[in-house]
Amino acid sequence: MRGLLILVVVLAIGLVVGDRVAVVMAQNEIGRKIAADYQLAQRPSVDIRGFPFLTQAVDGKYRDIDIRVGDWSEQKVTVHDLDVTLTDVSAPLGDLLNNRTSNLVAATASATAVVPYDTVRGFAPSGVESMSEAPEGLRVTGTFSIEGIPVPGTVIVTVAPVEDGIEVTPVSVQSAVGGPTISLAMLRQTLTFTVPLQRLPLGARLTSIQPGPDGLHVTAVAHDVRFSDLN
Repeated sequence: MRGLLILVVVLAIGLVVGDRVAVVMAQNEIGRKIAADYQLAQRPSVDIRGFPFLTQAVDGKYRDIDIRVGDWSEQKVTVHDLDVTLTDVSAPLGDLLNNRTSNLVAATASATAVVPYDTVRGFAPSGVESMSEAPEGLRVTGTFSIEGIPVPGTVIVTVAPVEDGIEVTPVSVQSAVGGPTISLAMLRQTLTFTVPLQRLPLGARLTSIQPGPDGLHVTAVAHDVRFSDLN
């Protein structure tokens, strides 16, 4: 009986070790594929959730795969803390373990990232001095050109996903104490601009944007994501 118990324990340990080895190999291959296709300086961290991995692998179905990219750039826009979650993923184990991720398909890819305010300011008209989170939205302070006249003030703007990226639009304005009144209609002609971030990796398009203490927190979603389309 003792020998049988030892054998069971050894087999269990072997299965766990084999399971972990297989999942690491699969995670590394997914990370390699994404790093190569997006020319990333570092391979992203990949976490295939669920245990045991091999039971998912036999079925070729995975509930969640988390991909932590970190910094990512496109169209002169750099975002921080880029995380992508793939859900309801289909991929044969043989393809993953033999450097073939082209058959990997995810029902949904959800991405989150932070667009720093310094990046947003890079696309703003001259005169914008600072941006910060506010209860009403995004607070912008600076000196704005109104019919050629520089006027200091504080503006509350909205940020929204549009076809071309992130649209910034003034919705209210407060003139500096003792300064001239700023027309909101005129300010909109001056201060409305777009940050050209149409999508995040895997074809995920922006769905929501929320100002935060460190920048604009964006969310993007894609459906029926196929790794064969990455190139």
